[in-house]
Amino acid sequence: MTTRSPDTLQGLLTDIRARAAEFERQRHISPDVIEAFKRLGVYRALLPKRLGGLEWSARQFCELIETIAEADGSAGWVASFGMAPTYLAALPPTTFEQIYRNNPDTVFAGGIFPPQPAPYVEGGIEVSGRWSFSSGCMGASVLGVGISPRQASAEGATSAGLPRMAVLPRAQATIVETWDVSGLAGTGSHDLVVDKVVVPEDWTFVRGGPSRQTETMFRYPTLAFAAQVLAVVGLGIARAAIEELRRMAGGHKAVTGAPSLGDRPATQASLARNEGQLRSARAWFYNAIDEAWDSLLKGDPVSPAQTSALRLSAAHAARTGAEVARDIQMLSGMAGIYNSSPIARCVRDANAVTQHAFLGDIVYQNAGAMAFGRDPLPGFL
Repeated sequence: MTTRSPDTLQGLLTDIRARAAEFERQRHISPDVIEAFKRLGVYRALLPKRLGGLEWSARQFCELIETIAEADGSAGWVASFGMAPTYLAALPPTTFEQIYRNNPDTVFAGGIFPPQPAPYVEGGIEVSGRWSFSSGCMGASVLGVGISPRQASAEGATSAGLPRMAVLPRAQATIVETWDVSGLAGTGSHDLVVDKVVVPEDWTFVRGGPSRQTETMFRYPTLAFAAQVLAVVGLGIARAAIEELRRMAGGHKAVTGAPSLGDRPATQASLARNEGQLRSARAWFYNAIDEAWDSLLKGDPVSPAQTSALRLSAAHAARTGAEVARDIQMLSGMAGIYNSSPIARCVRDANAVTQHAFLGDIVYQNAGAMAFGRDPLPGFL
């Protein structure tokens, strides 16, 4: 393991690319890389300038995550949770400022499902339970867990509104290292366990709820953005697969004595098709972002149709990224089946991206319903 601390983006990308197998083997991104993310502004990118942030646009942040994901999918996935300020903006403003005022590089990770019953007690809401898929929790200092608040009544405990996330210091939770998967293994998406921690109510919020911050980024659709920062990881991974095949083509000799990869007409044509597919999916993905952002700059809300385009283009980008990575592996021949092959890792990681609930088939159902003038399911917009 290297001990370098690269302070430029290109230096960090070189370091990440060289250490991808390390992250996959240990099942989390190494702490020094998280520290490098902090120095480069990954976690303050979307934060308001008044709190020490950079106030980037949605496009700027997605482009950064895509670039990191090209170096390593797991690193890009973990970096994508630098979008946390847009989630946490649903907290009361005083709580939001407490989280970031003294440390704009605060790292947040969350385990949302399943929302656990949480009774009101003196001082707040008592949180207990276990949650899965807390990506990046190994490097986080603040955690969020899904709860379903319960209010005591004569009839017993009853639901007290929509499910929420309870925010608490990492020290108040236990990380159980359960992450044993084939793709995105380096994300450290372990389980969180909390036992009878009382969280003040003003440290809870409805996920995807209305933002209480005023800057432009906080008027962007939160759940759509949460899907986009994950989908763009798939675009970066697919680009990495293409570039690795091109690198191989220069000197890779088939054991059968066949022409090198770059000299095979079928491989040339297939590579070009994959290039076209990836660039097309990427263009629509960013065009949907630009249209939504332009509306916000004009003072208009992002429309339901624009939000649907954000969700659909994200799902399409993720699926296309996985299809491209798989096709590139086929073109690479036997060299691409070894676990140590960068292309094989790209396939594992790109397939894992498509499995996320934000990018599943339900996106197509909801976008299709809206295309027919029907209402989508709750949570889509």
